[in-house]
Amino acid sequence: MLFFTGTSISNLSHAKTLKVCYDQWAPMTIFPSEASNERGVVIDMLAQIYSSKNYKIEYYEVPLARGLDMVAEGLCDMLPEYLFSKQAEKNFVYANQATFSYLTAFVVRRDDPWRYNGIESIKGKRIATGPGWDYSSMSVSYQNYIDEPKNSNLIEVVAGNNDVVKRIFLMMSENRVDLYADNELVLQHMLNKLNLHDKLKIVRPGLEKKLLEIPIFSKKMPTKRRQELIKIWNEGRLSIKGDKEAMLFKKYKVTL
Repeated sequence: MLFFTGTSISNLSHAKTLKVCYDQWAPMTIFPSEASNERGVVIDMLAQIYSSKNYKIEYYEVPLARGLDMVAEGLCDMLPEYLFSKQAEKNFVYANQATFSYLTAFVVRRDDPWRYNGIESIKGKRIATGPGWDYSSMSVSYQNYIDEPKNSNLIEVVAGNNDVVKRIFLMMSENRVDLYADNELVLQHMLNKLNLHDKLKIVRPGLEKKLLEIPIFSKKMPTKRRQELIKIWNEGRLSIKGDKEAMLFKKYKVTL
């Protein structure tokens, strides 16, 4: 009897722990530091949703590529934001409710009159991106241009364990790359954080479609547990709208 009781308690404890992998994508997802314990808009929202259902959350701060591997391997239960892709469906299960749908924009040097006007407008420009980053849901032609081997000398893939976006901004201010596309909120946040308004600027329009980010859940966990976690997310995300959303963004000094 003690054995079975102990096993049941252990399983219950495991069921109420949510392992979350996420990468640095401020202000949406942030790695805590000595200066601040803030984790970002999306992580704050996720914590509200699952804590209300008595889940304890364990965070694993890793680069995106590693986070995807850890979810696929079952080392993490979920990753809170990933773009939708048919290819990714082989390894993950998507929630029904997205985190957010983001407008995109570009950042360029302040003295550069460049504006995005389709693929012809980016030819000859040095473009920054990250390892494994996929823009196809926003613009298939932009992703194809980045993937084309003959353009590789103009594509700067910036890797690292910490804030890749910060490194890209600094590289651009040093004239090492020419442009970078991302979620407009991320660009706003980094420009303010680094105080580079005198060197860089955000330009619109961005890519053709919005960036839709959706939580992904591991296929390695039992189906019933995964369905429960997805149901909690879907219902919780629907409940955080309007003023509740606005309060989260206000905390990080950005507006959707």
